[in-house]
Amino acid sequence: MSRAGEQRKGDRVVFERGVQAHMMGIDGTWRRDCILEDVSEGGAKLTIEGSVEGLHLKEFFLLLSSTGLAYRRCELAWVNGDQIGVNFLKPGDRKKKARGAAVSA
Repeated sequence: MSRAGEQRKGDRVVFERGVQAHMMGIDGTWRRDCILEDVSEGGAKLTIEGSVEGLHLKEFFLLLSSTGLAYRRCELAWVNGDQIGVNFLKPGDRKKKARGAAVSA
């Protein structure tokens, strides 16, 4: 069975029981518990606990520690029921968005 979320480049690690994590809006206005199902260098598959309706999932943080010191900036790749696929954003990815905004101005 193959879906867009399964066509990642590179190896991935699948967690047998999943790893407890949290999602948080870039602006800090929302937070949801989630389970990290698998991870690769470029992204991850998450199972969301609770509704994602109304959340700004275009870009958010995946918090991997209870203190928030281990995190990744993410963008939504796909949705399938209560599971989502995310791509990890690198610091240079912000420049691409700024360049796009400058072109449209």
